[in-house]
Amino acid sequence: MDFGYTPEQEAFRNEVRSWLEANQPPPLSREEKQRLTDDLLWERGKAWHTKLYEGGWAGISWPKKYGGRGASLIEQVIFGQELARLNLPVGINVLGIIMTGPALMQWGTEQQKDRYLNKILRAEEIWCEGLSEPGAGSDLSSIQTRADLQGDHFVLNGQKIWTTHAHRAHFCQLFVRTDFHAPKHKGLSCLLVDMKSPGVTVKPLRQITGEAEFNEIFFEDTRVPRENLLGPLNGGWQVLISTLMHERVGIGETLGASQQTLAELVELAKAMELEGRPAIEDTAVRQQLAQFAIEAAAKKYNGMRSLTSRLKGLPPGPEASISKLVATELTQRMVKFATNLLGQYALLEQRSALAPSGAWLLRILGCESLTIAGGTTAVQKNMIGERVLQLPRG
Repeated sequence: MDFGYTPEQEAFRNEVRSWLEANQPPPLSREEKQRLTDDLLWERGKAWHTKLYEGGWAGISWPKKYGGRGASLIEQVIFGQELARLNLPVGINVLGIIMTGPALMQWGTEQQKDRYLNKILRAEEIWCEGLSEPGAGSDLSSIQTRADLQGDHFVLNGQKIWTTHAHRAHFCQLFVRTDFHAPKHKGLSCLLVDMKSPGVTVKPLRQITGEAEFNEIFFEDTRVPRENLLGPLNGGWQVLISTLMHERVGIGETLGASQQTLAELVELAKAMELEGRPAIEDTAVRQQLAQFAIEAAAKKYNGMRSLTSRLKGLPPGPEASISKLVATELTQRMVKFATNLLGQYALLEQRSALAPSGAWLLRILGCESLTIAGGTTAVQKNMIGERVLQLPRG
């Protein structure tokens, strides 16, 4: 197999790299770290998103008629690799760009596309995803938030939880039950909900990291125009599945994220001392770093296997579950190894003058959540067992 890139693709990489290096946000100053807040980080992210959009890099795989670059799949992967190399985010409207936007292109009416798509790309309107519920986390077919059609409006009642950026979102791509008599998978619909509608209440959930990007959303007799139905009535399961496929594709485009974390870990091993010498000189440390390098390479090549299938025109397959599972466990082990290298410094917040670079405390506190986000580890193992290994259901 040839893992090389064509001269045209390398030229594109050089274009991306040059632009990102020239336009990337400046590092936080010591004063900014001292007064670091969610609002400050959000404003920095918003400014970066605007710069990406103006440079033609926001949603580069989107068709040109919707404001994108119309980039090929390979170009999208290269762009993701270069972002990861510099530890840069893709912007602030991530869910809108990788989930709602593609779903609108696939299922939306022309009026809906004209109304929402460009504002999503510009991050003029932020979107969240109304998926999980207290009783329907991994099993989304058990959604109970209901929408009763009354004339020209749906009336919503129910609750969503773990909704990323709901406290900042203008709209929600919401999955609801519209037929309580149909089988679980056949009574769902998808609605585009204005978060400022009467009856919508958002309550942030404070995490152990101190961040509050997740939220609960409560709907109490919230009215949504029927024209905001995305896809067929009671056919929302198909919209949901395609939306999640877009999410996995969007999350999985960066094949080099683990390598970047490993590179930071190597730098940390050079900076920290072990028995009076740089930790990188210790045999056990070097062996562990080598093991991480092997696993990161294996993950990368599994991602390339999935990429090859998609280049042949095949839809994203169960390989995404393998990549997600491996990435979760590998990241956890690398972060825990960093904890051992850091020792007492692992407890320092980023605003501390003595804190090591890399925001390791946030990673230490947040890495366990990776087993839930984007599909729990248990769900990924089930998908691999059933769809890849063809094991019988237990």
